[in-house]
Amino acid sequence: MFKKLLSVCTAAVLAGGIGAAPAAAAPEDTDVRVMSFNIHHGADPADNLDLERIAGVIEDSGAEIIGLQEVDNHWSSRSDFQDQAAILAERLDMHYVYGANLDRAPADGQTERRQYGTAILSEYPILSSENHLLTSIPYPERPTEQRGLLEAVVNVKGNHISFYNTHLDHQRSEQRQSQVKEILAIAGESQRPAVLVGDLNAVPGAPEMNDILTQFTDVFAALGQDEDFTYPVENPNRRIDYILTKGDIEARFAEVIDTNSSDHLPVLADLEISKTPNGLNR
Repeated sequence: MFKKLLSVCTAAVLAGGIGAAPAAAAPEDTDVRVMSFNIHHGADPADNLDLERIAGVIEDSGAEIIGLQEVDNHWSSRSDFQDQAAILAERLDMHYVYGANLDRAPADGQTERRQYGTAILSEYPILSSENHLLTSIPYPERPTEQRGLLEAVVNVKGNHISFYNTHLDHQRSEQRQSQVKEILAIAGESQRPAVLVGDLNAVPGAPEMNDILTQFTDVFAALGQDEDFTYPVENPNRRIDYILTKGDIEARFAEVIDTNSSDHLPVLADLEISKTPNGLNR
């Protein structure tokens, strides 16, 4: 059985591998391997559903905290009406939280609500979590899909960190800039070391990325890997999936994982986080 199950719609309260081995941290620091992975509801670019293949990529990577985007929860037949976050958590023996950005009545013949959003998996205890729904600009044509910022406080070897996961609008820079402004306001409320991951649907240098870098550091750029592209899977030509850090965190290693299990390539990073007094920072 997985270690602990937590599910979030709007809020919930208290709750070897690919690449180089995680870098050894100094005794006063905490080392952790993190991942961002848009799983495309568990389907490859040809829309072949295989959630076990997604689990295998995560397992082989050695990632300890993972932000997943495009996660179905009883959504439709495309994912066999599965609770994908719960299945992955059980398969990987991890804690998890889920944030439903779309939440609809059950499909015909089903009893569970149809949900679609993001999830965080963690080898370490998740102390609290909240899914912040981000404001949608009311465009008369091609309206914005509801997006959110899933926030979790994770106890990593006694060091409490804020871990954020998001999936920004894919249609308009203006909408993404609005979403980034809200994310920065939310993240600014905490003084904990923070990691923000997600499919941001923006390339480095875009206005929304310049905005987010006023508070966060882009791990791949910091390591000189700005052209480690993540999309599309076949012949990737742009980087739109990110691992970002805030506070006293140093990136030791980063990698794009080569897999055709989704339509995005997952990104991985080893981070060294300075210890902070727990319970003193909000």
